[in-house]
Amino acid sequence: MRELVVLGTASQVPTRTRNHNGYLLLWDGEGLLFDPGEGTQRQMIHAGVSATRVTRICLTHVHGDHCYGLPGVLSRMALDGVQHPVHLHYPASGEDVVRALVAVASPGVDLRLVPHGAAGEVADGLEVRPLRHRIETYGYRLAEPEGRTLVPERLAAVGIKGHDAGRLAREGRLAGVRLEDVSVPRPGQRFAFVMDTAVCEGAEALADGADLLVAESTFSDDDAALAEQYLHLTAGQAGALAGSAGARSLVLTHFSSRYPSVGGLEEQARRQARGAVVRAADDGDRFGFPKRRA
Repeated sequence: MRELVVLGTASQVPTRTRNHNGYLLLWDGEGLLFDPGEGTQRQMIHAGVSATRVTRICLTHVHGDHCYGLPGVLSRMALDGVQHPVHLHYPASGEDVVRALVAVASPGVDLRLVPHGAAGEVADGLEVRPLRHRIETYGYRLAEPEGRTLVPERLAAVGIKGHDAGRLAREGRLAGVRLEDVSVPRPGQRFAFVMDTAVCEGAEALADGADLLVAESTFSDDDAALAEQYLHLTAGQAGALAGSAGARSLVLTHFSSRYPSVGGLEEQARRQARGAVVRAADDGDRFGFPKRRA
C-alpha cells in the first residue's frame, strides 16, 4: 500500500481548520513522517493512523512549524511500545534543536539520528537535495527501483508457472528462459517532498518525474514579493515546478493563514502545471499514487 496521509496544512500560524505541518507517507512496509509540527500526535488520531507505523522521521529544517511535534510523536511511540528502530533524518546544522526536542520526549524508542549536510542518498531509495530558505533546508525524494512485470501469456507459452515464476523473477533466468523474455519493464514510482523554499535547482531535481509531488504553496501569486522576501513559493510557482518537472500529481500545502480559502491558490497552480493533477490539501486528506506509468 502506498498512500500520503495529510496531517496538517498550515504554515507558521495555524488556523481553526488547519493544523501545523505533518505528512505521513505509507510506502509498502515503511511509514515516513515528514515535518511533524505542533499537534501532530493528535492529528494522527483524527486521521486514524497509528504512531506505531512510523519507521522514519524526515525534517526539512528546524523551524518550529516543521518539528515542534517531534517530542509528542516520540513519546506516543514509547507509550505504544514500538520495538522497531526509528531513523530521524535532519540537516546537520539543526543538531542542537533536534537533540533538545528528543531530550524532552519520553525514553524508550530505539531512535537513530541520521544528520545530513549535503545532497545525496540518506537511506535506500531516499535522497535529499538542498533548498533555498532562510536556514539550511533539504527536500526529500523517495524512488522505487526500476523493475519488470511478468506477463502471464508469455509464462504460459514457455511452461513456467507457480513457484517457478517467482524463482525466475528473483534469479533472472530459469531452465534457459530469461526474465526479459517473459516480462515487460516496470517503471519505479517516485515521491517528492518540497517544503519551505524559493525557486531553486534542488526543488527542480526533487520534482523531476515525480508521480506524487508535495509542494509548499505559502503565498498567492498576488503576494509574490512576500514570497521572495521570506523565501517561499507562490501557488503559481508550485504549479510551474510540477509542470516543468513532468510531475503527474501535485499536492499543495503549507498555506499562509492570510487565505481563508485556498481554491484560488489551487487554480493559480493548475494554470501552470501543464497537465499535472493539482489538489490543494486539507487536513485529513489522503492521496494515492497515480496508476503506474506504462
